[in-house]
Amino acid sequence: MAAQQRDGYDVVVVGGGAAGLSGAVALARSRRRVLVVDAGSPRNAPAEGVHNLLGREGVSPLDLLAQGRADLETYGGEVRRGRAVGARRAGTGFEVDLDDGTAVTGRRLLVTTGLVDELPDLPGLAERWGHQVLHCPFCHGWEVRDQRIGVLATGPMAVHQAVLFSRLSDRVVLLAHEVPPDEADLPRLSAAGVAVVTGRVTALEGEPGRLSGVRLEDGTRLPLDAVVVAPRMVARSAVLDDLGLEPVAHPTGMGQHYPAEVTGHSSVEGVFLAGNVCDLTAQVGASGAAGTTAGAMIHAELIEEELAAALLPAG
Repeated sequence: MAAQQRDGYDVVVVGGGAAGLSGAVALARSRRRVLVVDAGSPRNAPAEGVHNLLGREGVSPLDLLAQGRADLETYGGEVRRGRAVGARRAGTGFEVDLDDGTAVTGRRLLVTTGLVDELPDLPGLAERWGHQVLHCPFCHGWEVRDQRIGVLATGPMAVHQAVLFSRLSDRVVLLAHEVPPDEADLPRLSAAGVAVVTGRVTALEGEPGRLSGVRLEDGTRLPLDAVVVAPRMVARSAVLDDLGLEPVAHPTGMGQHYPAEVTGHSSVEGVFLAGNVCDLTAQVGASGAAGTTAGAMIHAELIEEELAAALLPAG
């Protein structure tokens, strides 16, 4: 059954990363009229490559998204550059306000706006994020294998990160900084070959594009090639807030997210979520898969809605 043409879109996708574009492609291939609204600021833009993505290992994040947009347009989907700044119910669907003063309507919403990494406020850290400052051993660990790695303890994930990175290098140290390890963690760190360096870190040092080490509060300089840090991951969406959804603390303590079912269904009827906005730990492949699943669920839901309307008694 071919999709009926209506005013507005079948689905408005807010966010054009891996999750949003994957969901939009699934919908467009099912002949849905779909619009992706994207602000053009992907979280992984600083990274040199995407990893653990079968068949596209090491691809540039921006090149991957450019190809995704081209794939979508092949099937008749649309991409509009802009930021969604609000939303409301409009009949049985939704109206989404954009930052250029216009609005778009859709029968369903798929929100895939990702998250923001809140980094420690240390000189020299932010400009090295995604290069010499890392957070995920699966995303970036191979690239710093056998190097001198310091894990900056700013929260509950530090010991876990240090143990994981110890598999990639025998020169890993835990920088106690703000959160010294518990006594119970010391035997685990020792067994993993991870030394503990006490004292607060005051700065990361080195030439632009190259890390030489960190400086401690007592003036000591510790040579390092990479620093690992667990950012606070924060999902925020004006669209979801307007529609009555609220971010909650993530069970891991890593930040906050908007809860959703594995199908993408949120607690608001007609609103679906996928990617890091609801799953803080999802890598690119997992985000894309979640977007595809949500797109399939939306299409199936719309089919049932259309069939129900078609079966209503005439008059």
